[in-house]
Amino acid sequence: MPPMLDAVVVGAGPNGLTAAVELARRGLAVEVYEAAERVGGGARTEELTLPGFHHDPCSAVHPLAIGSPAFDAMPLARHGLEWLQPELALAHPFPDGSAAVLTRSVGQSAMTLGPEDAGAYRRMVAPYLGHWDTLAEDFLRTPWDGLPKDPYRWVRFGLDALQPAALASRRFKGAKARGLIAGLAAHAIAPTSGIATTGIALLFALAAHERGWPVPRGGSQAISDALASYLREQGGTIHTGVEVKRLDELPPARAYVFDTSPTALARIAGLGDAYGRYRYGASCFKIDYALSGPVPWTAEEARRAGTVHIGPTAGEIDGALRAAVEGRDPSVPFLITAQPSLVDPSRAPEGRHVFWAYGHVPSGWEGDATDAVERQLERFAPGFRDLVLARAVAGPPQLAARNANYVGGDIANGAFSGLQTVLRPKPARVPYATAHPAVFLCSSATPPGPGVHGMSGHHAAKAVWRRLRAA
Repeated sequence: MPPMLDAVVVGAGPNGLTAAVELARRGLAVEVYEAAERVGGGARTEELTLPGFHHDPCSAVHPLAIGSPAFDAMPLARHGLEWLQPELALAHPFPDGSAAVLTRSVGQSAMTLGPEDAGAYRRMVAPYLGHWDTLAEDFLRTPWDGLPKDPYRWVRFGLDALQPAALASRRFKGAKARGLIAGLAAHAIAPTSGIATTGIALLFALAAHERGWPVPRGGSQAISDALASYLREQGGTIHTGVEVKRLDELPPARAYVFDTSPTALARIAGLGDAYGRYRYGASCFKIDYALSGPVPWTAEEARRAGTVHIGPTAGEIDGALRAAVEGRDPSVPFLITAQPSLVDPSRAPEGRHVFWAYGHVPSGWEGDATDAVERQLERFAPGFRDLVLARAVAGPPQLAARNANYVGGDIANGAFSGLQTVLRPKPARVPYATAHPAVFLCSSATPPGPGVHGMSGHHAAKAVWRRLRAA
């Protein structure tokens, strides 16, 4: 019989790797099993279009990674992770050629919203500026995991965060501020009338002012490779190219930690319909481009931003999100785009660029939104199509094939709606534990939810550690 391990982690995405690191550096014997040939999950980099063009198949820009308490506690820079900050974190262009922006300067950002809303924006973010470390630790946690570090700001932030973004937008008079807030809230992939969408918008805005919206040099794979390198330094072992279908295929261990969807965990661990009520959300239609030059944005600010949101008004953005959630074909999609080669020339051959764009579509949608996406791009960057050397298109089926956690193409691994917004994957005192005493869940289906920040893995590892220590 092989020796008993302390923990086996299934899935080598950022959460799985973080959980493995947290356990290994406590002196536990840990092994990781990953179905793909490389670690990374939603944080990978591949040549999807042409040789020399390095694309991120999923996440590309990482405001929550550079601000993650879990990652901050690891020497990831020593393992090759280097953050690159674009001149502007975000640009949100408008048809008249102007743009709202997010930068490290609150004042500069506020002034792009117009004099009627600059003060309101400052008042919205002012209570939290300078408190990112405690705010991130309190927000990116399980709500019932002890007392918050800063109870006053945690309560105040919670009261703001629980509001729908559509309600919070009423504090602004102009279309620019409302459009900016709606675009930030849209990262939740839910209508802006949804509970807690203000929290998403506010968190991303604060991240821009406090830590920036950076890209890793070389691509998102650098995050995963740094975590894997640190894990190996701590004595952990990683097996790639191994698809786990049943729990008894794994070596004997005191704990099994799954960086998978809840339904995949239930299937592999034999937990039946344990997560039968868990709901997956809308999907995305994503295109990675190899370009002959930089995107010809009409708005000058967009030419200097790492991320560009395309959807000028709050109404248009909400309509696009609502169509995706309600199962309707996209006609005028809201786009989240990234242009990492502006700040990292290594991502493409000299003078060329990589560019990344996605819009929202219904779960499992099998249509082709390429024309709809590129019509939107041409509205704000006339002549864009003339620069396209190659494109790699991925709708929901392709996204699900790339990453098994994206059920129906849901890159958030669970709908951001109703009680599931804050009680993922189901109401429980320890959401990482399951009906099987040795089986745990650590994916973004658990608190605090989606994003490359490793905090779901961090908290799951704490739950595993407590269980093993009490055994």
